[in-house]
Order: sequence, then C-alpha cells, then structure tokens
Amino acid sequence: MCCLTIAALCVLLPLALLFSAGLGAMSISAKDVARILLGKLSGSEGLLQGISAGGISVVFELRLPRILCAAFTGAALAAAGVIFQAILQNPLADPYTLGISTGAAFGATLAIFLNMLTALELPAPLFALLFAGLTLIAVLAIANRGAGIVKANLIMAGIILSAILQAGVSFIKMASGENVGAIVFWLMGSLSGRSWGDVLLIAPPISAALLLAFVFSRDLNLLSLGSRGAESLGVNVKRARVFYLLLGALITAFSVSVCGIIGFVGLVVPHLLRFSVSSDNRLLLPLASLAGALLLVLADDAVRLVGTGETPVGALTTLLGGPFFIYIFIKRNGAARE
Repeated sequence: MCCLTIAALCVLLPLALLFSAGLGAMSISAKDVARILLGKLSGSEGLLQGISAGGISVVFELRLPRILCAAFTGAALAAAGVIFQAILQNPLADPYTLGISTGAAFGATLAIFLNMLTALELPAPLFALLFAGLTLIAVLAIANRGAGIVKANLIMAGIILSAILQAGVSFIKMASGENVGAIVFWLMGSLSGRSWGDVLLIAPPISAALLLAFVFSRDLNLLSLGSRGAESLGVNVKRARVFYLLLGALITAFSVSVCGIIGFVGLVVPHLLRFSVSSDNRLLLPLASLAGALLLVLADDAVRLVGTGETPVGALTTLLGGPFFIYIFIKRNGAARE
C-alpha cells in the first residue's frame, strides 16, 4: 500500500503543478503550460511559438515560482512534522512546537517594522532565518540546563520562548499603528508575490535537509522507541536528537522565512499518514513530503480562486485543518474506548 501511495503521489503532484500553472484570470491549457516549461528550461524557442508573450510571462515569472514555493513549503512542513512527532514521541507535535516559527515570525516582523520607520530595506526572510536559529539555540541551551535534552525540557523551553517572542510580535504590531496590515498579512502565511529568488532561497536547503532526514531515518525510527530503547540498540541519543532538531528547525525556518506561518500542514499530514498508511519513518518521510507539497499547492489554488482579494493560504489551512483534525481526533479516541 505504501508503494502504491507514493507512486500515486508522484503522479498527482506533477499534474497538480501543471494544472495550477494554468489556473487564474488568464486561463492557459496544460499543453501550453508544458510547452512553456520545456521551452524555457531547454532554451528551445520553437516550443514557445504560438503562445503569447504575456502568457509565457504569467506562467514562468508569476505562477511557477509561487507554485514551487508552495510545493517546497508543504513538503518541508510535513516532513518537519514527521521529525518532531518522532523525536517528541507525540502525535500532536508539529513544526511549530518548539517555538521556531515564532522566532522566525518575530524576526520578520521586526524587519518589516524597521523598514516602516527607516529608509532601510531589511530583508524579512533573512531576519526570520536569523531569529529562528537564535530561538533554536536558546531552546537547546535552556533544555540542557535541566536533565538534558529530553522531550519534556524541549517542549517547556519552546513554550516559554514562544510566549516571550509572541509578546514581542504583539508589541511590534501595536507600535506599527496603521501599517500593521503588512505584518498581519505576513503572519497569516501567504504565497502571493513569490519570485524565483524565493525559490532559490528555500529549494536547496530544504532539498538537502529532506535527503539527510531520509538517509538517517532508521535512527529516527529508533528515537521513536524512547531514549533507553534507542540507546540499547546502539544509537547516540543526544547526538541523533540534536541532529534531527537542527534538520527540523532548518526546514521550518526556511519555510516560515519565505511564506509566513502556515498552520496544520505539519500536524495533519504526518498524523493521518502515520495512522492510515505506515508508522515507519523511512516511508513516512517521503510520503508526508509528497502529500504536504500536493496539499499546499491545491490549497493555494483555492485561495487564488476564492473572492476578489488575496486570501492568505495560512488562514485557509487553519480554517479547514483545525475542524478536520478535531474530527479525526474524536473519532480515533472513540474507537479506542470501544
């Protein structure tokens, strides 16, 4: 079943990318989208004959970077959810559990606020990455002051720092006055206006981190057994835990830095796959990555079609993902009691 699911997702994701690139005010057929992509990537001008310059620009310069950002972000958040659920041995954990996203949000909010006050053009994504990294360092330092880097200490440190940073975000929003809209829109998670520069920022590190996570996924399986069980099987628990925390934080930070806070993808996707397909992280990581990419691409298609304004995709994933997850949670608990 796992192999069939992976094969199905491998077929559905490229089809979704083609469909999404043709979707919008200027409708472009999947055939023309494929010609534009092949022509641009191969440098063959012959494939572009008969397609308007406007259509080529819309697909390749406007839609494709946005779609690829959605795919990489969805894959990253879902894979990070798998990692954090395994490390913390908690099926309700997600990429934002340790406060990494709040650190990134604070950094981006600070950059946007400083840009409002001064003539500077501080890059919000880089500030988000910087503060996400500082947050992870602080979480590890606080957790290590107790009984070591164990799941309870990590969660508590994440909660404490997340609360402090969230207060900082609220203070900056209040100080922004009438310009608060730009900050709120970013915090709600949006893929609007993504460019090839954003794709180049997130694609290499996310791809490398996902590959590393898959290569060492056996250790992630053993970490799911708990510290004693993993140690008895020859795993250096502290080193493996820090390694996966860094990977999970890295892909979360890069995703949040470009697209803002997009909730529930990293919680719902790995949770459902874990209980419906497989709990083996060697299979779950590629499954979740493909499913997360497909889900966020389709979610972004929906927000592009709903209403006349640009709805943040993070609002949609939370609005739909929250009630759906509650339903699954209640259903599973009801079945467990029977």
